[in-house]
Amino acid sequence: MQNLNAAFILLLNFVSVYSFYLPGLAPVNFCRKEDEIEGCKAEVKLYVNRLNTEASAIPYEYSYFDFCLPPDDSPSPVENLGQVVFGERIRPSPYLIEFMKNVSCVEVCKKKYKGNNKEDIEKLKTLRKGIGLNYKHHWIVDNMPVTSCYLNREGKIVCIPGFQMGCYSKNGRTTCTPEIEGPDSYFIYNHVDLIITYHSGAEEEWGSRFGSNGGRIISIKVIPRTIDHKDSSDKCSRNSNPLRLPNDALGKDQELEITYTYSVMFVQNNSVKWSSRWDYILESQPYTNIQWFSILNSLVIVLFLSGMVAMILLRTLYKDIARYNQIDNGEDAQEEFGWKLVHGDVFRPPRKGMLLSVLLGSGVQVFCMTLVTLAFACLGFLSPANRGALMTCSMVLYVLLGSPAGYVSARIYKSFGGEKWKSNVLLTSMLATGIVFGLFFIMNLVFWAKGSSAAIPFSTLIGLLALWWLVSVPLTFIGAFFGFRKRALEHPVRTNQIPRLIPEQSIYTEPIPGIIMGGVLPFGCIFIQLFFILNSIWSSAMYYMFGFLFLVFIILVITCAETTILLCYFHLCAEDYHWWWRSYLTSGFTAVYLFLYCYHYFYTKLQIEDFASGLLYFGYTLIMVFLFNLLTGTIGFFACFWFIRKIYSVVKVD
Repeated sequence: MQNLNAAFILLLNFVSVYSFYLPGLAPVNFCRKEDEIEGCKAEVKLYVNRLNTEASAIPYEYSYFDFCLPPDDSPSPVENLGQVVFGERIRPSPYLIEFMKNVSCVEVCKKKYKGNNKEDIEKLKTLRKGIGLNYKHHWIVDNMPVTSCYLNREGKIVCIPGFQMGCYSKNGRTTCTPEIEGPDSYFIYNHVDLIITYHSGAEEEWGSRFGSNGGRIISIKVIPRTIDHKDSSDKCSRNSNPLRLPNDALGKDQELEITYTYSVMFVQNNSVKWSSRWDYILESQPYTNIQWFSILNSLVIVLFLSGMVAMILLRTLYKDIARYNQIDNGEDAQEEFGWKLVHGDVFRPPRKGMLLSVLLGSGVQVFCMTLVTLAFACLGFLSPANRGALMTCSMVLYVLLGSPAGYVSARIYKSFGGEKWKSNVLLTSMLATGIVFGLFFIMNLVFWAKGSSAAIPFSTLIGLLALWWLVSVPLTFIGAFFGFRKRALEHPVRTNQIPRLIPEQSIYTEPIPGIIMGGVLPFGCIFIQLFFILNSIWSSAMYYMFGFLFLVFIILVITCAETTILLCYFHLCAEDYHWWWRSYLTSGFTAVYLFLYCYHYFYTKLQIEDFASGLLYFGYTLIMVFLFNLLTGTIGFFACFWFIRKIYSVVKVD
């Protein structure tokens, strides 16, 4: 069993980690400036990204905190749709780096703040607020995140993307190192030591033209420090005095000067290949070891339970069908009982059939989007190295999959005997997408009001609306057109004109208890993955276990289908034929457990206190819960739909 587990882990590790560079993210060759030739470059560009924190859901651009900025004509890299929607704002920086050129204590700029200037007072207040909320820088060099490293409790070096903009000591709590002292004080990290590790090209085929004077960057680590350059005789020394920010506003005659500096040191390391340069970051992700074995054990348990459910259900069904089809010698068939008794009502159209068909069409759209996105992610096309690709792929696929949504919604609605085809198509193309876009727009207003970098530009909003109205809606109409042209679904048994009375039900066959129980097992197979997904969204952790996530998705589909079929069978045996909505809500109730877990995560893992951040968190949570309800509800419905058509097609009905 241990060997099987090890092999399984190695396989998924290969699928989810080592496929990073399959899509063709080309390596960049660097060389000394004096040796610069075509195919290698000397300038190492450092880009800055938004700043964020676990204490707030509101990120800010680099310029918001009045840091040093490059010349106005410096071009910014082009961002894809996913980066814009996620609030990434990658900008050029004023830090100038040449490959293999070590520099020490280079001044970037000086910022002066005067007590008689209201604008300067507000800028200092913003700096203190950012430090107090633990906002973190996120820098990028050669498409790699700049990381800060520290020793954990086990004595292991852990490297995480980003570094804090400063530290503070207040109310007996401190985020500063022991070397920095001062009660109720704020210190800004105005100096950074950049350690850039590179793989030399001297012994590599790709480095034959520039030899030992060139190479490829494999890691960028930063050591931030606070230095009061005025009080320090030896500039940028580790013994320099820290730069303390005033706790209150500056006096009218007071003045504060912050000098930003940096040092760069290049280190050669030929033991690490360029293709595996992300490993040291991924291996430092928190709870990685717990994730491997916890997920594996959960999958084994869920598979075991699913197998038992399937075996019990199949054996019971086999006996039922054999009894129903048995005919006594020369006599009429034995008296009907159980689920055969409701054969004349089981396909009676449900109430609110229009709404159900619309939700199912949207659910098919979400299901196909999820399946294709996870397939691309497993192949390495949507890895963390390809920034914003995951969100971009999801949004584009959702828009392009309007045709399956319209087709499925039309066919289901037509099978219910519906005739308002225009209303059906409009609702299918507008309802689910409109709810998501409405919530997204409300949260964008909050970002706008707070001046956050996550606020989507107006032009991007217009582009999203264009994708919806000019691409998704027409495709939905096309799919619905072909769906309505098809003949209505023929059911294996006829429906009686007069509905049958449903006998009094026991507690466990009542609708509400059954629906509540139906979401427990599907949620059990995803809740461990949920922790890591929420960490990647709200705690700046990198999610890269797409192999596991795809496997969990398959198990979720199987579990939702089997749980819904089992409960549907119990209800039919109790002569309750109202299964249409119940099959959707049974597996769809998993979304309620998802919301409760997100609520638990908010109050136990995050330090969010302000109202705006809480509103944003639960707004995004509602979008995720709604889409997850469409996904799981649709899986449960079609599993039950297939099951009922199958069993009533093989039993003899007079």
